[in-house]
Amino acid sequence: MIRKPLRSALVAATILTSAIVGVTTITAPPAQAFPFGGFGGIVYDPTNHAENLLTAARTLEQINNQIAQLQNEAQMLLNQARNLASLPHSSLAQLQASVQRTQQLLAEAQRIAHAVADIEQAFAQDYGAPAGTGDFAARVTGARERWRNSVAGFEDALRVQAGVVGNIESARSEMQTLVAQSQGATGALQAAQAGNQLLALQSTQMADLTAAIAAQNRAQALEAARRASAEAQARENLNQFLDYGTGYAPTTVRMFQD
Repeated sequence: MIRKPLRSALVAATILTSAIVGVTTITAPPAQAFPFGGFGGIVYDPTNHAENLLTAARTLEQINNQIAQLQNEAQMLLNQARNLASLPHSSLAQLQASVQRTQQLLAEAQRIAHAVADIEQAFAQDYGAPAGTGDFAARVTGARERWRNSVAGFEDALRVQAGVVGNIESARSEMQTLVAQSQGATGALQAAQAGNQLLALQSTQMADLTAAIAAQNRAQALEAARRASAEAQARENLNQFLDYGTGYAPTTVRMFQD
């Protein structure tokens, strides 16, 4: 399709050509009027002139179309570059530091660690049936150790909860930054990366929540085990207290010698 300005130019060129043809027809003398060359030797062909104008117009239209195509391709490349641009902000280091702080608090569990082997060893030695074995001094020592384990478990739970609460402010700040980065993303890749980092932040908060619940449940489990062991030890103490032995057995007594 020929653009409006170009179409107007063609119409004007056609009118001008028609006028030139009319003038030439009226005023131009025949070619024989100039037999000896000179100015009269130039023959003007209006049809050829009009065809040349149309050819130039078509060529200009093709050039304009090529320029528009190149502009579209350049814009497409710019859009692709924006879509492939990486997000300038990364919260990975801060999220990893938050997780490491929580892991460190869990690793600092006192007396009985968060390990299957340590738990099995402690229960095999101090809890359950072993709580009622040994002499009185050994049972008292075992009861004191179990009480200390319970107190340490509650202290560890409080420390983990304090660490999780401390991570809330850093998580809030990081969330605000990531949301701003997501809203200001210039391409699909930046938006996707911002979304992935928001999911990572949510996973970190879930890990903190899991750690707090695990520490709290550990303290409650230790306290419940201490109470069960205390009941077992109390029964053993009662049994020993009520054990009167073999009782009185009569024997022969000689008061006087023969």
